[in-house]
Amino acid sequence: MKLRHIVLGTTMAAAAVSTIASRALILEAPPEYIFSEAPEALDSPPEPLDGPGVNASGETMPNMLPAAFQPPEFPALERAEPDNLMALVQALATPPWEATVEAGDTLDVLLSLADMDAQTRTEVALALTVEYDLRRLRPGHRLSVDFRPDGTPSVVTLAVDDGVRIEVTLDDTIASRTVTPSALTVERASQLLVNGSIYASLDRAGVPARFAVDLAQILGETVDFRRDLQGGETLNILWGQTVLRDGSEVGQPSISYAALDLADDRFEILWSAEDSGRATVYLNGEILRTVAPPVEGARLSSVFGQRKHPIYGNMRMHTGVDYAAAAGTPIAATAPGRVSFIGWRSGYGRVVEIAHGSDTMTRYAHLSAVPEGLAVGNRVVAGETIGQVGETGTATAPNLHYEVRVDGRPIDPLGEELLASAENFDTADATEILEETRTRFATFLREDT
Repeated sequence: MKLRHIVLGTTMAAAAVSTIASRALILEAPPEYIFSEAPEALDSPPEPLDGPGVNASGETMPNMLPAAFQPPEFPALERAEPDNLMALVQALATPPWEATVEAGDTLDVLLSLADMDAQTRTEVALALTVEYDLRRLRPGHRLSVDFRPDGTPSVVTLAVDDGVRIEVTLDDTIASRTVTPSALTVERASQLLVNGSIYASLDRAGVPARFAVDLAQILGETVDFRRDLQGGETLNILWGQTVLRDGSEVGQPSISYAALDLADDRFEILWSAEDSGRATVYLNGEILRTVAPPVEGARLSSVFGQRKHPIYGNMRMHTGVDYAAAAGTPIAATAPGRVSFIGWRSGYGRVVEIAHGSDTMTRYAHLSAVPEGLAVGNRVVAGETIGQVGETGTATAPNLHYEVRVDGRPIDPLGEELLASAENFDTADATEILEETRTRFATFLREDT
C-alpha cells in the first residue's frame, strides 16, 4: 500500500515557539536594576585620526569619527502578537494524513494507520455508513484525516466518485454529511472517419471509446461491424459530460446522438432527452425501431456474449446484458406476460422471470426486493415495476442482469424484436426531434472546431 504519512516532531515546534518567545523578551523594557551613567569628560581630547573625518560634538567634548565608519544596523524586531503565535502553533501541528484506497484495503485498517484508536474508528465507520454504503469502497477512493493542534483527529473525509466527499466531524458529538460539488453538463460534438474498429477510431479522435459499446449493441442486429466497415466511413457523435468548477470531468459521459454513414445508407440513433435509456434508430431519416431498457436512466455496463468474468477471472458466456444503477432503482417488465418464477437461483441471486407466450421468457436477476403482492401467475404489463436493483448472488456492484430466452436458449436482448418495436410511436414528432438534434449537433461541432 502506498501511503503518505507525514509526522512533524514536537521538537521543532517547541524550538520555534521558544525563539518567538525570546524575540518577545528582547522588546520588553529593561529591568529596573540596569542603569547607565554619562561618560566622564577626558582631561584632553584624543589625538585626531588620520584622514578626513566627521566632527561630532557633544556637551562634554568634541570627537572625530572616520568617514568610513557607519554604526551597525540591527534588524527591527516586532513584538509577537498572541494571535500570530497561536497561528504558528497550529501550523506546526500534525498535518493531515492521506491515503488512497487500494485492492484489499478496509476502512478500519486505513484508519488504524492514521493512529486512530479502535473506539474512534468504530464511531467514524458508523458515521460514514449513515451517508455511504461502505461496501462500495473501492480502489481509487481517497481517505484523509485532519488533526487538532493537540494531535487528536478532528475531521475524517472520504472522497468517492464524481467529486463527492463524505465528511465526519469529531467533536463533542460526531456528525457526518455528504458534500456534492457544484457541476454543470456541457455538450460536445465530434465528426470523425472510421478506420479500423469503432473503438479505436473514437479513441484516436478523443471521443469516449465506451460509446462503441452503445453503438454495437443498438446496431448489432443491423450492421456487421467486421464486414460492413471498409474504412473511411463518417461517424458523428454528440454527447454530454459533467464538469466541475475547476474544469475536471466527473461521472460517465452520456451519448445523445450518433450518425453512421455506411455505403448509401445513414443510420442515426437518438437517445431520449429524459435519460430514460430509450433510443430510437433511424434509417435514412425513417424510424427503424426503438430500444427501451428495463431500468430507466441506467448505464449498460456489460454486453451479451463471451467475456472475462469479473469475479472468477475466466472466460465465460454472458447470457444477458447488465445495467448499472443505484440499489433500489425500480425495474420494469419490458413486455406484457405472466410471472413464472420468483425466488433465488444460485449466482443470479433474487430473480423474477416472466413468460411471454409459450416460448419466450425474460429474466431479471440480482434484485434487492420484489413488490409486495407480486406472485407467480400474476399478469404484468410492459412498464410495470417487478423489482428493485440490487447485488444479490454473484455481483460486484448494484446492477440488473437482464436475459431473454427463446425455447430455453439465451439470445441478445437488444436484438430481439420483442424488446425493440416502433409500434404506437409518433412518427411526426420523432422526425421533428431528429431534425432539432441534427441542428444542435452542427452548432456544437462548429464551436468545438
